[in-house]
Amino acid sequence: MGKEAKTNAMRILDKNKIPYEMNTYTCDEFIDGCHIADQLGQPYERSFKTLVTVGKSKNYFVFAIPVDKELNLKAAAKAAGEKNVELIHVKDINAITGYIRGGCTPIGMKKQFPTFIHESAADFDTIIISGGRLGVQLILSPQDLIKVTRGQFADIIMH
Repeated sequence: MGKEAKTNAMRILDKNKIPYEMNTYTCDEFIDGCHIADQLGQPYERSFKTLVTVGKSKNYFVFAIPVDKELNLKAAAKAAGEKNVELIHVKDINAITGYIRGGCTPIGMKKQFPTFIHESAADFDTIIISGGRLGVQLILSPQDLIKVTRGQFADIIMH
């Protein structure tokens, strides 16, 4: 088998000379990030899922949080400077981001949306995010993720 085709996220990391590791796995049906972490024996606290929201202003915002946590919409809205935000519909993910459910990553969406990464990411040398396609993960430093998405750390999960 030949070399895996690079995803948009990988091309952007390469272009910015950001080191990352790629991890591939078989994914017949995407259930959720916890299921994948369990399948691969990865700790939940280092495995981040990407959620996309829309604010009252009709602007989109991206949030990356540990797979076993829930986004606190009030805290997310506050971080984004919005009155409120709500998660976009699954059917709209591809149209808005260019990615599909389970393969959505904060890097390389159709547009660069304001991005917020849960502050717990800063506790790790590397975190795991989707690689932009089902069955592909990227392992990289949270600081590099912040740099490439022009994101910021924020306290955005339910406590």
